[in-house]
Amino acid sequence: MSDRDEAMNDRYEAISERYKVPLIIRGEVVEDYELAFGGRHGDTGFRTPDVAKYADRLTLANTSQMSDLYELSFSDIADYLVELGECLDFSRNTYMQEAFEISRETSGLSESILRDRYATVPLMFNRQEIYDSAELSCGIDFLEGWVEQTASNRPGIKAWVRAFGARTVHVVAGNLPDVSALTLLRNAFTRSDCIIKTPSNDPLTAAAMARTMIDMAPDHPLTRHVSVAYWKGGDENVEQDIYDPRKIEKIVAWGGFNSIKHITRYLQPGIDLITLDPKLSSTIIGREAFADEATLQSVARRLALDIGTWNQEGCVNARVIYVQSGTDDEGLARCERLGLLTFDAIQNLPSHLSTPHKDFDRDLKDEIDSLRMIDEGYSIYGGLEEEGAVIVSHDGLPVDFSRSLACRVGNLVPIDDVETAVRSVNAYTQTIGIYPDTLKESLRDRLAFQGAQRLVSLGGATTIHGGHQRQDGIEPVRRMCKWITDETGDGEQIERIAIGETKQPVTGEG
Repeated sequence: MSDRDEAMNDRYEAISERYKVPLIIRGEVVEDYELAFGGRHGDTGFRTPDVAKYADRLTLANTSQMSDLYELSFSDIADYLVELGECLDFSRNTYMQEAFEISRETSGLSESILRDRYATVPLMFNRQEIYDSAELSCGIDFLEGWVEQTASNRPGIKAWVRAFGARTVHVVAGNLPDVSALTLLRNAFTRSDCIIKTPSNDPLTAAAMARTMIDMAPDHPLTRHVSVAYWKGGDENVEQDIYDPRKIEKIVAWGGFNSIKHITRYLQPGIDLITLDPKLSSTIIGREAFADEATLQSVARRLALDIGTWNQEGCVNARVIYVQSGTDDEGLARCERLGLLTFDAIQNLPSHLSTPHKDFDRDLKDEIDSLRMIDEGYSIYGGLEEEGAVIVSHDGLPVDFSRSLACRVGNLVPIDDVETAVRSVNAYTQTIGIYPDTLKESLRDRLAFQGAQRLVSLGGATTIHGGHQRQDGIEPVRRMCKWITDETGDGEQIERIAIGETKQPVTGEG
């Protein structure tokens, strides 16, 4: 171990005594808190068991051990989840309160925002929400049993299809506690077996939910098919044992470049990697925003929501905003007016949605300060402390550090033609907020071709309608399932097809 590593370990040991993060293995709580780790924000650490000692117990030897999940009807699953939601009431659940306490120090979210997110977690377990999510993401009939599917060009041949769960590792994000809840919901209604790897900026929420499941129904199959662990990403002592196609079939990874890079080392036939990696989101505002002052103020309030909600910690938050104000002096003045109104609106967002960032990025602050030294290059509203900022580019180009915009900092770029905004979109673009809706409708095909994955009305970036079903251009829940086909045909018809008397198209099956 290097001197630097020893120094870091000593520091973690000193700051980690306050918080304990248990290891959950299929209904068992392991509490030998042997290792110390640092949180991602602030001077905070926590202790957790050495997962490497338990790695062989985390995984299932074979999928037949999941048969108990198929003794449950979907109604049984929904009943369980509704009861779990009631037990996760933040005002009564001490596990969730403890997770909130450590997240106050490790998360990038302010206390008021975190408190709101923890308080609203039970709403995700609403019965109608569960049914709607399962139906739209997979189809309950496919999750519940075999669904007959026939093709007119295959006379005499019938097929039945069913979606089965899989042994899955979920490398979850910690920017919102909602992610842990969403993972548990998806795991339950797909009848899967999961290992949730928690992140250093939210190490305890998934474990708090799993402990609630144990207290509520310790022997229930859904409880017995959830494990939760923290280990440092890239730890080969853990990952070499877990990321094995004989033990898992799917990896769902919410993570940045380094996180995904660690995982790809273990990929081989038999493991399906589903990446929900960080993206950048933007905005396109058409000239209609400048119809009158009332319209402009409404646009500014909606833009403030897309930039500032959750302190801009989400992939869905707007960073670069293309504004069809024109680029001449009058156009620049219009864009600056929008910039000022937007900055003011960000400051007035309710505290359960947005606050001055508690850990403002120092490098970003230096970049903003450097821009102030450039005569006539930029108009900057705010950015003096932790309040956030709106930067208006005078040259019609995003700032050089646009990929690093965070902490409630947006960059307005005046343009003459929306084609400039369209050309800026690529495969890294997730959500685009657009005003007005008529502009969105005229651009949506083009934006999809460019790589955009989600288009919303301005102000709707964080409302995430349908977020359980589609994300980053895929349907992750369908990908989480194994889609099994049962084909049946008349014996004589099968023979005729096999010897070529009845021609059949190639199906793509190997």
